[in-house]
Amino acid sequence: MTEVRTGALEAIDWDKAGGLVPAVVQDARTLRVLMLGYMDRAALEATLSGRRVTFFSRSKGRLWTKGESSGHFLDLVSVDVDCDGDALLVQASPRGPTCHLQRASCFDSAPGATLAELSALVEARATLRPEGSYTTKLFEGGVRRIAQKVGEEGVETALASVAQDDDALLGEAADLVFHLLVLLRARGLGLEDVEAKLRTRRR
Repeated sequence: MTEVRTGALEAIDWDKAGGLVPAVVQDARTLRVLMLGYMDRAALEATLSGRRVTFFSRSKGRLWTKGESSGHFLDLVSVDVDCDGDALLVQASPRGPTCHLQRASCFDSAPGATLAELSALVEARATLRPEGSYTTKLFEGGVRRIAQKVGEEGVETALASVAQDDDALLGEAADLVFHLLVLLRARGLGLEDVEAKLRTRRR
């Protein structure tokens, strides 16, 4: 079921920007920012009713469902209204690349993009198990072995923080994050679940 957060949609201030509000679209699974579009009231209603993200295209002068020509739809997961009622955060599940340049995101170097890509790659490795992949070897070793690797990388990161330079620390931290993503995926979890936990703690 589509989740609508932060109050009623009737609180949106459609008049502030001439009937349009910006809608930032985020991958609900990896949390990566995918694109920015604009919605009017009809586009939002179409998004909620059809469960496919729909915008008002300023160039076409009409409603435009992302993927209507390419097939790369954005399946709606949730809509969040900001505190001023003049912007939307839309979480969706993309079917293929979002960008017209065939990239996953229109913001290729956005903060968190590399981490989101790594998380998606780890998830794919967990399913496909390509032969010769180090990640495949980790998954086939089981949760206990992956947990051992996370522990080893954690110790190496701690040691680097007190005995080595910044580059070495960053290298060990990157190794730790990678192995932690593998451990989470081996338990059926991912970045989005960590984000949800952090969100509950913030509240």
